[in-house]
Amino acid sequence: MDTFLFTSESVNEGHPDKLCDQISDAVLDACLEQDPESKVACEACCKGDLVMVFGEISCKGGSVNYERIVRETCREIGFVSEAMGLDSDNCKVLVNIEPQSPDIARGVHGHFSKKPEEIGAGDQGHMFGYATDETEELMPLTHVLATKLSARLTQVRKNGTCAWLGPDGKTQVTVEYRNENGAMIPLRVHTVVISTQHEESVKLDQLAAELMQEVVMPVIPQKYLDDNTIFHFNPAGSFVVGGPRGDAGLTGRKIIIDTYGGWGAHGGGAFSGKDPSKVDRSGAYIVRQAAKSVVAAGLARRCIVQVSYAIGVPEPLSVFVDSYGTGAVADAEILQIVKEAFDFRPGMIAISLDLKRGGNKRFQKTAANGHFGRNDPDFTWEIVKLLKSPQKMSTTNGSQQQLFSTTKTKTTSMQIHPGSSNSKIVHRRFSAQAFPHTSFSAGVLQSLAWKAGWSLVAVSLP
Repeated sequence: MDTFLFTSESVNEGHPDKLCDQISDAVLDACLEQDPESKVACEACCKGDLVMVFGEISCKGGSVNYERIVRETCREIGFVSEAMGLDSDNCKVLVNIEPQSPDIARGVHGHFSKKPEEIGAGDQGHMFGYATDETEELMPLTHVLATKLSARLTQVRKNGTCAWLGPDGKTQVTVEYRNENGAMIPLRVHTVVISTQHEESVKLDQLAAELMQEVVMPVIPQKYLDDNTIFHFNPAGSFVVGGPRGDAGLTGRKIIIDTYGGWGAHGGGAFSGKDPSKVDRSGAYIVRQAAKSVVAAGLARRCIVQVSYAIGVPEPLSVFVDSYGTGAVADAEILQIVKEAFDFRPGMIAISLDLKRGGNKRFQKTAANGHFGRNDPDFTWEIVKLLKSPQKMSTTNGSQQQLFSTTKTKTTSMQIHPGSSNSKIVHRRFSAQAFPHTSFSAGVLQSLAWKAGWSLVAVSLP
């Protein structure tokens, strides 16, 4: 059996780059809460006892207190002393903010005069969305595990379980996979790496033991671990000096961690500190929803969607779909379904995903632990959209076209609609025992329905 190794990494909320991402998105939240039409392009950088916020912001309704936002964000993360890497109350904060360029304002939104469907892209670029059926989040397992490990480090630090931890840290997970006709089948975790900031008094053997018990074991399912799994805990030795004291930070330098951990593709644009007129963010969000909806519907086990834009132009220049050979129908048909289901114009994306709503850390939450695969109602782009069947299901009595959906109940059944005219909805049951080498999921059932010539209405799983 041919297998391969793939690796993804993540960083804690106290990593200097992630600190800057969270500051940028905290500023975005404050601006959108005050003025939902705010145009925000906010960057941050940090080193030592200095944090700087700079960029272009047009926000009505009064002054935003940028310095207060910086200090509050640093404090919440845990940078409360020089020993932690930054003192939120005594660090220097520099602010250099100017209004949005009048040339960009005129070309993109007509100085706020254009209708939503007329608003152009805030810049040129291309964005990718990706989904895979290897996890319940429809995300790559390497990325999911690395991200959950870093989130767990923060959790046990803040709840006192491992109070000796510092805010800064990094994780990395290598998984052994099998390629099954384009679908990714994770077999086992090959290597786990954790490098975390800690108090000087903590010895490395204590650190390793507690990281294994309190971080690794609660996160990584036992089925993926074996006697050959390799663990590296602080392989370089002590990690006392962290945060901005140890390394400089900058907004937008963790774009692979923010997305799919190296899987799929990336157009290069960062997310944090950008309002929805910036398609680097909104475009990436809508194609994630598109790719996830395709996989959730069983149209493919794995899918990537690309969209591209020209500055000031509402309509995308191109939309591309690739199912990596896992499609239940041709990629051309999936593309047509996607283009009919999703409006890729920036102004319409902002409405459909409610991206003008800030405040309550709505966007700040995205700036640590990944933008995708999160079970949070604020992550509206993670909501699976119902997709129309490529088969023409209209009947002589005018019955409506069938839609895909996925729900979970206590029974295992599939509600399907036969393709003949004037037919009634019927039920079919499939036994997991009939597919001993198949991951028995909603996606698999949906694929079976397609191949059998049925149009899926709903899937229910135990």
